[in-house]
Amino acid sequence: MAIATISRVDQEIQSTVLDELTWEPRVRPHEIGVTVSEGVVSLTGWVDSYAKKWAAERAAHRVGRVRAVANDLTVRLDGGAERADPDIAAAAAHALEWDAFVPVGQVDVTVAQGFVTLHGEVEWEYQRQAAERAVGRLTGVRGVGNGISVRPDIRADAHTLTDRIVDALARNRATEAERIDVRVHGDTVVLSGLVHSMPERAEVERTVWSAPGVREVQNRVAVAPVLGTGGR
Repeated sequence: MAIATISRVDQEIQSTVLDELTWEPRVRPHEIGVTVSEGVVSLTGWVDSYAKKWAAERAAHRVGRVRAVANDLTVRLDGGAERADPDIAAAAAHALEWDAFVPVGQVDVTVAQGFVTLHGEVEWEYQRQAAERAVGRLTGVRGVGNGISVRPDIRADAHTLTDRIVDALARNRATEAERIDVRVHGDTVVLSGLVHSMPERAEVERTVWSAPGVREVQNRVAVAPVLGTGGR
């Protein structure tokens, strides 16, 4: 692709990401800088909570033709949002206990200077993600490290698991299953192929994680946006 074409496409993506950030009520777009290089979006600046940093990243991922997002936003808490580490740890423990998707007693919390680290084992990926979301929304949190491992209670036959995943992808109207290659090695699923957007890539991975017995997903699916189409 010619440099002039790349530059024009990147400018269009940048403009659309800025529009999406303006549309996202959880962030203040004037605090966030956006640059784009060959479809890769970089977010810079600062926000006053980890939840806003996450919301800005998700907003950028929603934009068509975005290949990847580098989230370099800094969480800078104002005085009213500062919390002592023991208070954050106690709030995180309560948040995990009250979240219906997080198994009780299987996730440990460590807090250092506002950064929360999660450890433990769960049976499903959605439980791992639910734990991160539960603590990421808390006041005073500067960042979250998710060290939770997925350990399924069942073991699936590789051939059967492959067939079930392929069938699930075919049922999902948000993906083009024929463009995705699925390979299963034990309890690890390796994905390759092409999709047209980051949301489609994420949907493929979400579908695969829903299969019983999956411990790890290696998502090698590439994003090849359709050129010449508008923003979202």
